[in-house]
Amino acid sequence: MQKFCQACGMPLEKKEDFAGGDENSNFCLHCVGEDGNVKSCEEIFEGGVQYFMSQIGDDRQLAEKITRKNMSQQPHWQGKECEILKGEIATDEEFAEVMKKLS
Repeated sequence: MQKFCQACGMPLEKKEDFAGGDENSNFCLHCVGEDGNVKSCEEIFEGGVQYFMSQIGDDRQLAEKITRKNMSQQPHWQGKECEILKGEIATDEEFAEVMKKLS
C-alpha cells in the first residue's frame, strides 16, 4: 500500500524518502529536522511553495494557494492552529490542474 507523508503528502516510495530512512515513519525526509522532530508549519509551507514553483513556474501566489490546499488536507495539520494555512486556497480545479502536471 502506498504511503504518503502526513505533513506534505509526498509519496513515500523508497527507503530514502522516509524521515531518517525509517520506513515506519509517517513523514518524509523534507518535513523532519535533524533533531528528528517535524518541522514547523511555516517551514513546511515554504518548502511546499518552493517545490510547486519549481514545477509550475514562478507564480508564487498560485504556489501558495496550492500548498495551502495540499497541507490542509494532510492528517498532521488536522486540529492544529497554523496561521499561514488560513490564507487564500486553491480551487479544486486549480489544484487538479497542478496535480495533473506533476504526474
